[in-house]
Amino acid sequence: MPRTRRLLSAVYLGHLTNDIFSSMPPVLLTFLAASILPMSNIQIGLVVSLSQLLGALTQPFFGMRADRTGGRRLGSLGLAFNVCMFTLSVAAAAATRQYWLMFVPMVLASIGSGALHPVGALHSAEAVPQRSAFNMACFFLMGQMGLALGPAIAGIMLDAANPNLPGNMGALVGLPYFTSGGDVTPIIALSVLCIPAVLLMFTSIPKTHEHHAEQSKRKSERENDAREHFPLFAFVVLGLIVLLRGLGQQGSVAFVPLLFEQKGWDPAAYGTITSSYWIASAISGLVFGRLADRFDRRMVMMLSMLASAPAFYLLPVYEGAFAFLLAIAAGGLSGGAHSLIVVMAQDLIPLRKGFASGAILGFIFGTGAIGSLVIGALSDQIGLAQTFQIVAVVIALAGLLSLLLPRKRPAS
Repeated sequence: MPRTRRLLSAVYLGHLTNDIFSSMPPVLLTFLAASILPMSNIQIGLVVSLSQLLGALTQPFFGMRADRTGGRRLGSLGLAFNVCMFTLSVAAAAATRQYWLMFVPMVLASIGSGALHPVGALHSAEAVPQRSAFNMACFFLMGQMGLALGPAIAGIMLDAANPNLPGNMGALVGLPYFTSGGDVTPIIALSVLCIPAVLLMFTSIPKTHEHHAEQSKRKSERENDAREHFPLFAFVVLGLIVLLRGLGQQGSVAFVPLLFEQKGWDPAAYGTITSSYWIASAISGLVFGRLADRFDRRMVMMLSMLASAPAFYLLPVYEGAFAFLLAIAAGGLSGGAHSLIVVMAQDLIPLRKGFASGAILGFIFGTGAIGSLVIGALSDQIGLAQTFQIVAVVIALAGLLSLLLPRKRPAS
């Protein structure tokens, strides 16, 4: 059991560390565009979109590798690769002010993230089979907390290192400027935070022969799958829901910092409001999951997305404390549907839950990547405020489509 706890702690910490760095680019790109490397909205969206898309497309391949090897090197080196490429991207932007020299390593960093996720999910599910659902929920919760912390950490550190920026919170530390336009030295120095997680994963995840031995003991328990009807229509509907929600909820978060930077907010403020968006999404997943265990899952998913639409619509309009409340409502209500979508996919083919989860998660990440690009292009044409109001309509439509899914009231 101590070894199992160490293994779970390793993949949890790895997921937390990975997603802290993976969620920094929107805040960092907003800062770079304002002070070091001018970029259009479509250029910002292209970085975020292709990063997310590459991470999504590589996960099935890395998942197969993890099944064969256990993923000790894959997971730990994937985390190290993600952080190193991210750091190289920041340094290249500050030193050269060349968009493509920043672009390439930042996009490639997502390959490391794509390697870590299937490894972490594999061991979260199999470390303690009788508690696989709870451990998997903890794994995703740590990732969500990383997504929540990353923007705030980046914003506060950039704010502290750039005391001459108008409207910021003031200098908390005195660091020399990395370039004349803005200082990104704290973000580069932050890369050392990945070292404990990399070492813990490398020493805790089973070696290949240990993984094979454990897999062979469980293989007989997984050979009783029966043939089942594939609910094509339901999967098409669920895919359409994921597509619309990805274009809205996931695609829009990359532009929350930019929305408030345009209002004159400082990096610490727009980093914190982005974090509040993710924190709400992390916590609400547990709440909506509990509700879905007691009531019709379709209705819970529909109401969560419908209720988020007014928050998205009003987010560009208000400032101050109410804007934070709207960000919490938008992120929490729309993000709470994430776990429900995965559960619905598992319900549709209950004897192939691994395939269902992998397919729907890959599609979720992919549509989120496309959403960032679409929102970047659209906002360049009509402005971010109107784009967020279109997002509200799209998410409401996704919620209504939930009623077309098969009814299932989980047994109490």
